[in-house]
Amino acid sequence: MKRTDVPPTWDERATMHTFLTYARATAAAKCEGMSDEAARKAPLPDSPLMSVAGLIGHLRWVEHWWFEVVFLGEAERAPWTEESPDKDFEPDPSLSLAEVVADYTRACAEIDEKIAGHDLGALSAGKGSHGDPFTLRWVIGHLIEETSRHNGHLDIVRELVDGVKGA
Repeated sequence: MKRTDVPPTWDERATMHTFLTYARATAAAKCEGMSDEAARKAPLPDSPLMSVAGLIGHLRWVEHWWFEVVFLGEAERAPWTEESPDKDFEPDPSLSLAEVVADYTRACAEIDEKIAGHDLGALSAGKGSHGDPFTLRWVIGHLIEETSRHNGHLDIVRELVDGVKGA
């Protein structure tokens, strides 16, 4: 993913998509040069699932939930269950960090294709706890917020695990 926060045009759609793409690419960049072993370490004693690989896995499935399930109304296929509601933070141990990041990147590209033809004011197939649907504008804004917040977590976890700061 190319990292830039300057949109190709100044319309709302391009601006929002650019910010989302930038946040996604930043998450991927924070993984560069990290070993698979380090990416699975969770250095925060009260957050045993908070690893770099786990955060990228979570971001991948959050994209699926909000865009594919809530907005488009597609079937849920996320790894979480009632017994293991945080399973998205536990990527398959047989996957390398590069594979986890590649899956996230691929999923984001597929989602972008699926939502490309929808107007920002289009309403979601699913409804929130408030009983009303969401607009695509809100879902994109929410994913910008969610991804950016987790980018801060990635910074903290990465620095604690291997000393690398920022990206």
